[in-house]
Amino acid sequence: MNTMTLWHITGWEFAALAFAATLVGFSKTAVSGANTVSLAIFAAVLPARASTGVLLPILIAGDVLAVLTYRRHAHWPTLWKLFPAVAAGVVAGTLFLMWADDEMVRTSIGAILLLMAAVTVWRRRAADQADEPDSVATRTGRIKARSYGVLGGFTTMVANAGGPVMSMYLLSAGFRKLGFLGTSAFFFLIVNTSKVPFSVGLGLIDGHSLLLDAALVAFVVPGAFLGKWAVNRINQRLFEQLVIAATIVGGLQLLLR
Repeated sequence: MNTMTLWHITGWEFAALAFAATLVGFSKTAVSGANTVSLAIFAAVLPARASTGVLLPILIAGDVLAVLTYRRHAHWPTLWKLFPAVAAGVVAGTLFLMWADDEMVRTSIGAILLLMAAVTVWRRRAADQADEPDSVATRTGRIKARSYGVLGGFTTMVANAGGPVMSMYLLSAGFRKLGFLGTSAFFFLIVNTSKVPFSVGLGLIDGHSLLLDAALVAFVVPGAFLGKWAVNRINQRLFEQLVIAATIVGGLQLLLR
C-alpha cells in the first residue's frame, strides 16, 4: 500500500507526521518528554489506537540514536531497580488497553503526568539536589522507584507516554543532564523494544503500519543531531525547566484534547 494514501493521509498530514518524527529524534537526545507533542500529532492524524502502533518503531529508532550518543552516561543501578516495576506496569497497561476507550486512556495519563510534574516541582523546592543519584539505595528511594516504574510502564504501554513520567523520576532522583539522558536512553530502548510483542498481539503493529514507519524513520536522524547540538548549549537549570514544561504541556493536551 502506498504510504501517502495509508489511512487516507494527505501530503500535509504526512508532513505533520514527518515533523513529529523529527521531534522524536530531538527529544531523545535533548529534552526528554518533548515527544508528547509527537504523540499528539500522531493521534490527530491517524486513528487513535493505530497511532500508538505506528509511533512505537519511530521511538525505538530514536532510542537507538540516543544510546549511541549517551551510552557512557547511563546509571545502571537505577535501571535495575526500575525494570521489574516497569514490567508490571506494561502488563497492567496491556490489560487496560483491552477494555478502556480512548477518552479514558487520555484522561488517566494526562492526570498522572500533571500530578508527577507537581510532585517533582514541590520536591525540588523542598530539598537541595545531590550531584550523584543515590536515592535508589534507600528504602524511600526503592519505593519511589517502584511507584514511578509501574506508572512509567503503564503509560508507555497505553499511549507511548512513559517519557514524562520517567523524566519526573530521574529529575527527582537528582540526575544531572548527561546522566539523565544516558539512563533514559537505555531505559526506553529496552522498554520500548519489549513492548513490540504486546503491540503486535493487540493488532497495533502490522505490515501497513511498518510501511508508514519505513517512510518516516529517516526524519528521526536530523532531529537527533539537532538535539545533540542543542543539549551542549542548554545549562542544567534550563534543561530541567524544559523537561518539566514539556511534561505539563503533554498532560494538558491529553486532558483537553
